[in-house]
Amino acid sequence: MENIGTLEYALDKYSKIWSWKVTGERAVSMISRLVPEAWYGENVNEVIIPDSTESVKQIKLLMDRYPLEILSKSIWQRKIVKTYAPKPTLPPIKLKLKRAKTGEQFRGKLLNFQKEGLDFLLKSSGNALLADEMGLGKTVQTLSYAATEKQTFPLLVVAPLVTLKNWEREIEKFLKKKSRNGRILESESPSVTIIRTGKSHELPKTDIYIINYELLFKRNEDISKLGIRTIVCDEVHNLRSKTTQKYKAVKKLAALPSILYRIGLSGTPIYNRGSEIWPIIDIIKPGLLGNFKEFCEYFCYVNDKGKAIVLENKRASLRNELQKHVMLRRKKADVLKELKDKVRYKEVIAADTDYYLEELDKIWMKVETEQKDDTATEFSKSASYHRAIQSERQIAGIAKVPHVINFVKNIMEIEESVVVFCHHKVIHKLLHQSLQEFSPVSIIGGQSDTTRQDQIDKFQKGESKLMIAGIRAGNVGINLTRAKYVIFAELDWSPAIHRQAEDRLHRIGQKNTVFAYYLIGNGTLDDHVANILVDKSYEIDEIMDESKENYENKDKAELILAQIQDKIRSK
Repeated sequence: MENIGTLEYALDKYSKIWSWKVTGERAVSMISRLVPEAWYGENVNEVIIPDSTESVKQIKLLMDRYPLEILSKSIWQRKIVKTYAPKPTLPPIKLKLKRAKTGEQFRGKLLNFQKEGLDFLLKSSGNALLADEMGLGKTVQTLSYAATEKQTFPLLVVAPLVTLKNWEREIEKFLKKKSRNGRILESESPSVTIIRTGKSHELPKTDIYIINYELLFKRNEDISKLGIRTIVCDEVHNLRSKTTQKYKAVKKLAALPSILYRIGLSGTPIYNRGSEIWPIIDIIKPGLLGNFKEFCEYFCYVNDKGKAIVLENKRASLRNELQKHVMLRRKKADVLKELKDKVRYKEVIAADTDYYLEELDKIWMKVETEQKDDTATEFSKSASYHRAIQSERQIAGIAKVPHVINFVKNIMEIEESVVVFCHHKVIHKLLHQSLQEFSPVSIIGGQSDTTRQDQIDKFQKGESKLMIAGIRAGNVGINLTRAKYVIFAELDWSPAIHRQAEDRLHRIGQKNTVFAYYLIGNGTLDDHVANILVDKSYEIDEIMDESKENYENKDKAELILAQIQDKIRSK
């Protein structure tokens, strides 16, 4: 690929500081978006960039896609080596867990690693974060604890709306009823009340209550009168912000004197930033990480947007602190030796590039108009960029729909069950209409949990061989092990979302290798988004699993914006 400009280490004429000088019209246009601290040099199409670790990262990010002619090769090489040298980390703390025996109330059989999970819950006195990878049975381990530990009932499960019915089914499957005189009733299950309305009224006396996060704030007063002893927060990453009503509602309930046990469940307890772990731990084991200010002062720095980011040299120590006192984290590769591999493919397919570029041109013209508006605030200008990104993703999806359909049909010809994930409702509708010959079942936002479960059951029983699911509606609380092929017709910005979706198939009960196909529209910017997603690690992964990520996701989002502008201008 031809160089788009030059890179030189030079003494800036005005500041008298050694800096990086980038020249070239395209290079200057793109780098000025990636490095806000840059300033224009003395010549046309020349920009000066401060010599900082962050700036070097941003320049490297650009050069991974578009080459620059390096005029100061030895200095650049030293900076790169220095910037990306791996840092020593503390060894993970190894827990000595035994295979605990379940109590009489438990119905069923645990795998060996699940028995160790039960042992962890028992040793942590029921105040724990169970952060096993998705598909390892965090629900059944929690229910085994409720059946084994004393005085766990009444129990409250707080979970996403779409998982309430699944919790009810799992309770019926794995728990036996215990009568008031302590006798185990083999053929009965504990009584369950699913709270479905926000209207205040007295709740019946039952063993287990299930409610979704959004209703909890409204029913807090009613629930506080029930003498709840155990609170289980499923998909506990829903509590990652301490300013939300649901966090405040759970925090208030967890502080009740009747509460003995607090359990959080999530394969992805941290979604975006490491500091999101603090509100979760504040509920499960208050004081372990200090108050939020103390936590930030020790573990974090504040970025330019005011967000607390865990320092790179503190991530290992934070992970060890969590593992030592409150968190159990196991990966499938470590505990399910019999589980087959998960294989990812980046498959490039054709797309209607004429339509795509025409619509892309409209998007960029609109963005430029909004950016030139002198009355616009910084917030509105930032929102303008986000709208541009979302619009680009949708037109990329539409441009490749006919070819996605052909790809799905080719897979279906070998009579294998297939799950197709997409993001936009318009894409979901187009796929559903065009693949009617396979009588597809669907998961999409807005469904009732009964309808959703009915669609899942039809797929798992083999009544339909094709599932079309919204990637954010169908990425939690469901089991799709009937299929071994998962196709991503569209890409989401968050790799965590993709992993959750893949793991609807790649979990206990899956007997085959799972093949995940990421369909990349040729001639669109899908390829750059795919590079963010496939095998990408976060700051959060370094905390959870010792993995390492060179760039934060926002940096690559900014690069894509720069590429949109470059693509339009070079047409």
